[in-house]
Amino acid sequence: MVTAKARAVDGPDKSFYETEIQRRDLDINDILIEIKISGICHSDIHTAHGEWGPVNYPLVPGHEIAGIVTEVGSNVSKYKVGDRVGVGCMVDSCGECKNCQKGEEQYCLKGNVPTYAGVDKYGEPTQGGYATHIVVTEDFVVRIPDNIELDAAAPLLCAGITTYSPLNHWGAGPGKKVAIVGMGGLGHMAVKIASAMGAEVTVLSQTLSKKEDGLEFGAKEYYATSDPETFSKLAGTFDLIINTVSAKIDMDAYFSLLTLDGTLVNVGAPAEPLAVNVFSLIGHRRSFAGSMIGGIRETQEMLDFCAEHNIAPKIEVISADRIDEAYERVLASDVKYRFVIDISTM
Repeated sequence: MVTAKARAVDGPDKSFYETEIQRRDLDINDILIEIKISGICHSDIHTAHGEWGPVNYPLVPGHEIAGIVTEVGSNVSKYKVGDRVGVGCMVDSCGECKNCQKGEEQYCLKGNVPTYAGVDKYGEPTQGGYATHIVVTEDFVVRIPDNIELDAAAPLLCAGITTYSPLNHWGAGPGKKVAIVGMGGLGHMAVKIASAMGAEVTVLSQTLSKKEDGLEFGAKEYYATSDPETFSKLAGTFDLIINTVSAKIDMDAYFSLLTLDGTLVNVGAPAEPLAVNVFSLIGHRRSFAGSMIGGIRETQEMLDFCAEHNIAPKIEVISADRIDEAYERVLASDVKYRFVIDISTM
């Protein structure tokens, strides 16, 4: 086994502390990754705080992982020692159900194995990327293109694929009007990706404080949702709306912004239920959908797309002793736009 330095938390109201965890011995299809960078996702916070259900503490979060292969199992064919690789939100699935066979492992009918707060096929709890090393089966590892730095690559493994997947699935591209709700870690990536796909992009944010950034990232228009006139002015405008906000919002107000046959896709995951008036949907054959991350094949596609179009998140690199501070700042919307942990400080 490999002993990894890590940062863990013991409960919803607890602070992170230094610890050591054991990574399993390599199976024949496993690779050992020395983690260089781990992003901080809002999902980490929801989970660490116990907002999405019971958590088996101690918990080591982190599912935006970028690092270097340091050892491979005897049957590994996709990677070799020294390769630059990434691990996202899942580390295994059944591999046999119809969804896995289609390359949609995130929707595994038996349940995929999350990178942390899950249980692996050996019956052990999974622990994430706030650590120096991780062992993952090669089929759930992606290659990081040479022209993407590791610190920029890490957030792509969640924020990037979480926004790329619905934009790709619902056909964002030339001739499509796409609105992005929220300009945080997910939202700023959605703006960049949708713009690179050729869509006409509008940002819908609570205030205009990030307007300059939004336009720089590729948005054509930027509106404040705190202004009631925004909803009357933009009524019936958008073919696709991607809601990245992990909080309760007035869904019916946003449905009114969809055109005939338009779709609003939720990628933000608030802890509380969202209220929906069905008449907001049936009047114009509108759709309300949800989307998780992407499968491994689509995640690699996303990385290659970002490399081709020079897309990278805007990040703030922190040391491991600042995780609690970073969580507080994320909750206060005081980050532009993604914290990443320098694991060398672990």
